[in-house]
Amino acid sequence: MSDHLAFNADTAGMAPGAPVYVGDHHVDRTEVTCYSYDPAGVTVQAVDRGLATLSELTSDPNKVHWINVCGLSDVPTVQKVSSLLGLHPLAVEDILNTQQRPKMEGSTDYIYFVLKAPDYAKGDAYIFQEQVAVVLGRNTVLSFQEVSPDLFQPVIDRLTKNHTPLREGSADFMAYALIDAIVDHYFVVLEDAGDRLEVVEEMVLAGHQADEAVQAIHALKRQLILLRRSVWPLREVIGSVLRDGSPLIQPSTRVYLRDVYDHTIQVMDTLDTYRDMLASLFDIHLSSISNRMNEIMKVLTVFATVFAPLTFIAGVYGMNFRHMPELDWRWSYPLVWVIMAIIAAIMVLYFRRKRWL
Repeated sequence: MSDHLAFNADTAGMAPGAPVYVGDHHVDRTEVTCYSYDPAGVTVQAVDRGLATLSELTSDPNKVHWINVCGLSDVPTVQKVSSLLGLHPLAVEDILNTQQRPKMEGSTDYIYFVLKAPDYAKGDAYIFQEQVAVVLGRNTVLSFQEVSPDLFQPVIDRLTKNHTPLREGSADFMAYALIDAIVDHYFVVLEDAGDRLEVVEEMVLAGHQADEAVQAIHALKRQLILLRRSVWPLREVIGSVLRDGSPLIQPSTRVYLRDVYDHTIQVMDTLDTYRDMLASLFDIHLSSISNRMNEIMKVLTVFATVFAPLTFIAGVYGMNFRHMPELDWRWSYPLVWVIMAIIAAIMVLYFRRKRWL
C-alpha cells in the first residue's frame, strides 16, 4: 500500500511549473500521432521527434485534430506538443507528474483533465494505474499517455469508420470519447476484481489456511481502495464540468458527459459493494476460525469431563492408606476397571443424547 501512497521528491525545491517527469516508466521513444478528421475522412500521421510538421498538420481550422502522445519521459516532446494550445507551465507540470490526483482545470482557451486509467499489470495481480491527461482546445484535442498504446484503440476504431458521431462531432466530443474510454476501462477492471472476489469467497468457505485467506482478502481490499481513490475525484471532475460549464463544451456534448458521470457513480457503487462483501468475508473467516476453535475446545472438554471421575477413582485407590479393605479383595482390580468403563460409557451416551459430542 505504501507504494501507491508514496510521493516522489524529485521536484522538491524546484520552482513551480518546473517540467520534470515524475514516474517509473521511462520509454525508449515517445510516440506522437496526429489524427485530423472531418465527416469526409480521417488522416493519420506519425510525427517525428523534431515535431517540425506538427503545426502544419493542425493548421486546417475546418478539421478536428487529435494529437496523442504515448510516453511522458521525453519532457521536451511533451513541452512542444503542449505549446500548440499554449498550456500554462503548471499544467505541463501536472501532466508530467504521474502521482497527480485526478483533477480538471481550464482557461478561456483550453480545459485539461488529469485522469487515472486502471489495469491489471501483466503477469501479476496488482492494479497498475496509468496517468492520462486530456486537453481540449477549440478544434484540437491533446492526450498524454504514460505507457499504454492500446488504451484508446476503441476510439481509434470508431474514428476510422464512416458516418459515426465521433467523426461528425467537434473537438469536445472527441475529448468526451477519450474520457469515456478511460471510465469504461474501470468496468473491465471491476469485472476482473469480481472474479477475484469469487475466488477469495471460495477460499474462505472452503476453509483454506488462515494466512492464505487473510492475505487474499487484504490484497484485494488494497486494490479496491486504490480504485476508489481514483474514481472519487474523477466523479468530482465530471460533476464540476457539468455544473460550471465551459464555452468549449457544447450542450449536445454535455448530455454524453452526464452519461459518463452516471458511469462513475455506478463504479463507485460497485466498489462499495465489493468492499462490503470483502468485510463480510473477513467476518465469516473469523467466525469460521472461532467455530473451529469452539469445536476443538468442546471435544477437549468432553474428554476432560469423561476422565474426571476416572481420575478421581484412580486417585482414591492410589492413596497410601494402610487400611483399605478393597485392596485385599481378589477381584478388586478388574472390578474397578469395570466400574470406570461403565461410568465412561454412561457419560459418553449422555453427551451424545445432549448432542454435545
